[in-house]
Amino acid sequence: MSSSSTPTPEQKQALLSCPTIALRDGTPHPAIGFGTYKVGFIPASASSAAASDGPQRTAEECIRDALEVGYRFLECAEFYGNESEVGKAIKASGVKREDLFLCSKVWTTTIEKGDEAIRARLDQTLSDLGTDYVDLYLVHWPVPGKHVDAYKTLEKLQNEGKIRNIGISNYAVEDYKELLDNGITSKPAVNQIEINPFLYRKNTIDYFQKEGVILQSYRSLRDGKAMDHPTLAKIGAVHSKSPAQILGRWCVQHGFVYMPKSVKVGRMVENALVFDFELSKDEMEELDGLTESDAFSTFEALYRKCVNRGTSKDGTMDGVKMDIT
Repeated sequence: MSSSSTPTPEQKQALLSCPTIALRDGTPHPAIGFGTYKVGFIPASASSAAASDGPQRTAEECIRDALEVGYRFLECAEFYGNESEVGKAIKASGVKREDLFLCSKVWTTTIEKGDEAIRARLDQTLSDLGTDYVDLYLVHWPVPGKHVDAYKTLEKLQNEGKIRNIGISNYAVEDYKELLDNGITSKPAVNQIEINPFLYRKNTIDYFQKEGVILQSYRSLRDGKAMDHPTLAKIGAVHSKSPAQILGRWCVQHGFVYMPKSVKVGRMVENALVFDFELSKDEMEELDGLTESDAFSTFEALYRKCVNRGTSKDGTMDGVKMDIT
């Protein structure tokens, strides 16, 4: 880590002592985490994979830097293909397991195969991360006809002590209701979905928040695609903050778990500086209003494509919900 991008002691401490959000069972979930998707490894089927020149640094190097900066919540997944590198970084960092909050997700291909495959996958994740439990384990996509049984497997694994909390990812309201209608014994603690001012699904968000489901925001920074937006620049100028920090603060202020990612140490530091200022009510409302109508149709198309992605029904609409909230 270069000295020019090293956080000050005060900046690191602010991240180490970041606010937490209580999960359903009272577990404190850090309000900010480090996303590991496309960090050191880009899955072949990942969106925009072909457009990338490939990672210049290993995942181990990036995660070691993130831990040194002060991040303690690491957001991982089977699909990301880099959990063994994350585990190496954790081991090298010397950070105690009890000081970390580790989240992973089980991928569609494994979900389709069922109970035994899911168990084997979790065991591999635990081995890769160098731990005997994860703080949070999610169903990555609501695979039609399979996700309810997958969730029930996670409930069993929670009872066995391998998972502390269970959650879901990319679930629409209708997917969640399908879980409730089919005999699950504990409601999800978390739903991880894309949330930013350019995809602000207020009806969906309000529903899950009323249900007591904490929302993790992926693409919090919209993959860097909105950093030149004039509204972000204008509000940033008022607070002497960058566009990324405005987006991050918007997430935090709405009560979402903010999950930025970067392979650059300077950006890791910058992205975390969101707890020392507050957006006004008018600024929040202006940011809330940045979602355009076509963003919803784009999201719905992506949802329909991804719920069967990687399964034997990939490329079909077999079982896919066409009307979602």
